[in-house]
Amino acid sequence: MAKYKRVAVGGTFDKFHYGHRKLISTAFEIGESVEIGVTSNLFASNKGDVDSCNTRMANLNAFLSKSHDNFHISRLDDAYGPTIYDENFDAIVVSEETEPNAIKINEIRESKGMKPLDIVVVSFVLADDGIPISSTRIRQGKINQKGELI
Repeated sequence: MAKYKRVAVGGTFDKFHYGHRKLISTAFEIGESVEIGVTSNLFASNKGDVDSCNTRMANLNAFLSKSHDNFHISRLDDAYGPTIYDENFDAIVVSEETEPNAIKINEIRESKGMKPLDIVVVSFVLADDGIPISSTRIRQGKINQKGELI
């Protein structure tokens, strides 16, 4: 049973891996409707050789549309997205790494007289070597999307 009407989750979602799956699955577990923000090409450019935003959005849509119809995917040009303008969000799902962004979002929301979001922090998914799975490590050829060592 969903706890929240509308939940936000965002990320680069490059080399879509098990950590991303856990983050998004959590959003669907707690939300009736999920807004997924995907970093734009410009916003993601500091991360290195990342697939295009359109490719990342299409991959997410293909993965999610098999089992869900209660989501919307949009492009993110900053770390906050629509959460600082749209009052109709109830919660945000973040990783340990992006929790500070959610805290900042709430500061901005409160400064505008909006109610703060409940912040749901999802722990990292560890690779076989005990280090968190990350798109960077996948791009470096150290692990695969499941966290298995290459």
